[in-house]
Amino acid sequence: MGAPAGSGYGRGAAILSVGIGTTGLITYGYFSLASHTLTESAYGGITLLWAAVFVTVSVLYRPVEQLLSRTIADRGARGQPGREHLRVAATIQLGLGVLFVLLALLFRGPIQDGLFEGSRTLYWVLIVAVLAYAASYFARGFLAGSHRFGLYGGLVLMEAGSRFLFALAVAVGIASGQSVVALGMAAAPIVSLIVVPLAIARRLPPASAREPGEEVAEAAALDDAASGSPGAEPEFTLAHGGGFAAAVLLIMLAEQTFLNAGPLLVKATEGESGAALAGFTFNVLLIARAPLQLFQSVQTAILPHLTRMRASGEKDPFRRSVNVTLAATAVFGSTVALVMLAAGPAVMGLVFGGDFHYDRAGLVLISLGMGLYLCAATLNQALLARGRAREACACWLVAAGSFVGFLLLPGFEDRVLQVEAGYLGGALLLATLLYLLYRRGEASDRPSAA
Repeated sequence: MGAPAGSGYGRGAAILSVGIGTTGLITYGYFSLASHTLTESAYGGITLLWAAVFVTVSVLYRPVEQLLSRTIADRGARGQPGREHLRVAATIQLGLGVLFVLLALLFRGPIQDGLFEGSRTLYWVLIVAVLAYAASYFARGFLAGSHRFGLYGGLVLMEAGSRFLFALAVAVGIASGQSVVALGMAAAPIVSLIVVPLAIARRLPPASAREPGEEVAEAAALDDAASGSPGAEPEFTLAHGGGFAAAVLLIMLAEQTFLNAGPLLVKATEGESGAALAGFTFNVLLIARAPLQLFQSVQTAILPHLTRMRASGEKDPFRRSVNVTLAATAVFGSTVALVMLAAGPAVMGLVFGGDFHYDRAGLVLISLGMGLYLCAATLNQALLARGRAREACACWLVAAGSFVGFLLLPGFEDRVLQVEAGYLGGALLLATLLYLLYRRGEASDRPSAA
């Protein structure tokens, strides 16, 4: 039909960028309102709840999202019928949700009294929010793999908007207190599921709407299956899906370590001032976190796109898509660093208020680290598309372990600066390891079990 190979990826990323970009701004608004309306200690509790929720859901549920996205795209390109992949993914997701509930009840004391300083509300918001996100992330994986990026963007936008309304209610005086702001985190994933009936009602894209090369991939897949060629994907079983999900689960754990280990360790080691300083550290890391939310549009679109190209044997478009994305993320990271160098402390003070002083050099370190981290995330999606989840997982674990080890080093008087420098160093190590693995895979791009 004349569309370039990357047009599907470009359209998908553009559609998602609108929804997820707006989501990032709304999320900034949520924390800005909370920071201005709550005491420093109460706001610190909100940031710790946010960290606990999103560490948990990203580690537990994003593996199934990635599994569905990759598998649906691959099976669609190869023309493979059946729904066993959906049953396998649902089984894994249900098991992870049950595991979370059991562990949360078992460790209620340390969570409620240790992390949330005795707040039952924050504890139960954590439980409800994490369970609701199980369905949300399953829906995200299905929508991404099926190329329904408009509905995906609508889901995350509705989630952020409904959460923002709770903070707004406190800001304008309709309600008051930390509990109301926290309840937004539980309500958001539930409200966002309104798009699921729309997804079920809509038919899968017709054959004429497939991305270029999918018809070729389907024919190649039939030849592979008949000849026993290694180009054919293994039968999708619980063991196969579980292996991929387990590797990605560890990657997600490492990712959340980069984003949340700093505030959590500050809270644990700084005594009575720990909650307030943790909130400040969280604000600094939002420079890295908010662009990652925007980058989800790229991550979500590029995995099924690269998977389709791999299935059809299109190595040059695969490489070109990765290189263009790497260049764009490097430029974005450099631009943010320049903005932080010019006006970082003023911007952070205006957005979040409070009595803390934001160090210009530290904000630049986080910005540069964010650029490297986005490059690493791009390389990670390319490796997942190639079926290299286990090898990529090893790179993530080494880099995250090094980051935590640096944070635990004694002798740093400025704990926030230690987090900022550690984040930059860890992101550099991660990007380097994944790039070396990616280049090695270019020489021998063979599919393997996840």
